[in-house]
Amino acid sequence: MNQRSGSTDDLGALAPWAQELAQTFVSLSSDIALVLDETGVIQSVAQSGSQPMAPSADQWVGRAWADTVATPMRRKVEAMLHDVASTGLARRREISHSGAGGADIPVAYTAIRLGRNGPVIAVGRDLRAIAAIQQRFLDAQQDLERGYWKARQVESQERQLYQVLCDGVLAVDAASLKIVRANRAMVARLGDPAALAGRVVDALFDDRSRGAVRELMTSARSSGRPSELRARLTGEPVTCSVAAIPFRSGDEQRLLVRLRSAVSPLAPAAATGQREAAAVADSSGRVLSCDASFIALLQARDDTELVGRPMSDWLGGSAEDVDALMREVRLEGLAEREAMALQVGERGAVGVSATWLTEGDRECIGFVLWQSAARMAELGDAQAAFSEAWTRLTEQLGTTPLPVMLRQATALAEQHFIRIAMQRSAGNTKAAASWLGISEGSLAQRAVQEGEPGASP
Repeated sequence: MNQRSGSTDDLGALAPWAQELAQTFVSLSSDIALVLDETGVIQSVAQSGSQPMAPSADQWVGRAWADTVATPMRRKVEAMLHDVASTGLARRREISHSGAGGADIPVAYTAIRLGRNGPVIAVGRDLRAIAAIQQRFLDAQQDLERGYWKARQVESQERQLYQVLCDGVLAVDAASLKIVRANRAMVARLGDPAALAGRVVDALFDDRSRGAVRELMTSARSSGRPSELRARLTGEPVTCSVAAIPFRSGDEQRLLVRLRSAVSPLAPAAATGQREAAAVADSSGRVLSCDASFIALLQARDDTELVGRPMSDWLGGSAEDVDALMREVRLEGLAEREAMALQVGERGAVGVSATWLTEGDRECIGFVLWQSAARMAELGDAQAAFSEAWTRLTEQLGTTPLPVMLRQATALAEQHFIRIAMQRSAGNTKAAASWLGISEGSLAQRAVQEGEPGASP
């Protein structure tokens, strides 16, 4: 080609050897070469190697080049033919042929015209190997991204569960800024809950932080949006994060105040000697995430057995118990039960604390469950009383007729099982009756006859 003029007239002498040139291109550096007439109809096809790129390409002879490619590629073919007709050369373009089984064959083509009215040779390079490498790279990149985001999600869930256990939370009346309720973590941190209730919230902070905390509360109350700052509690050496989140409690406006330290000073479990388990549920009560203690408490293999299920599957004598707890936490921001029935394993009762969480892009509820020391002590006392009564009964052997002893043993066992059922269900007669396989009315009657406290006919 004459580079100065852009003409390919000097290549016209090669036109009679177009097919031979096509085969030469293929044998040297390409995978396919097409010889086209001036209208773009394929005159011959040359392919390299014992395994041709497109086994059916010989059937393209006599067809327009544009008819052999995938429909979206027709414009690229037309653009190449236009360029080669105008300048004698067509720049590299990637074009896909329709392959066997519906799989496309990506090919990078360049084209040259042999003389003013001579044939056109389109030389192509199979891109499937490169495409496969690119796809593997993209797949590996996506795997890395999925792994990264999964790790971030796990980290976020672990941090949230830790915060559910350790963040101090206060429900504050927005008008007076007086403390209404405090969660277990806050009580463990600041002391007697009775001393907290009714105090103005900024009184918990040292003199230098007090003004900023009051301004934070006022800002959250007036704007209706969460606000946050760092402040120092009275008697603590380091500052903590203080967030004020407004919410409605019936007709009243409340502020949910969260205190979070970089290193939590003392988790409630450590302070009380109780083992605690944490879970985060959505606003309908279905588990989103949970910690290892929660999994162990519910005797599951892993969290996949628990995530997505409602808390009422395990807590309360009935679904209404959990519904009442959730209504309270939605209304007050905090809710707590000293004992709720646990419907798993040996069953029994657990303490439950629930906190409304409004951080992040969705609202949810944090649950903390703990083994009730008082309830476990009651169960131990009941077992000891039963053992003592059984010993006295066996001492009657030889002095009391067997039928009488059997009646006494039956009454003793019934009394014991009713007491255990009532204690493990936290006084819920419906749950206790279900465990014992009798009606609720029958249980209440028997409990009154046996003198079981907390039961009524």
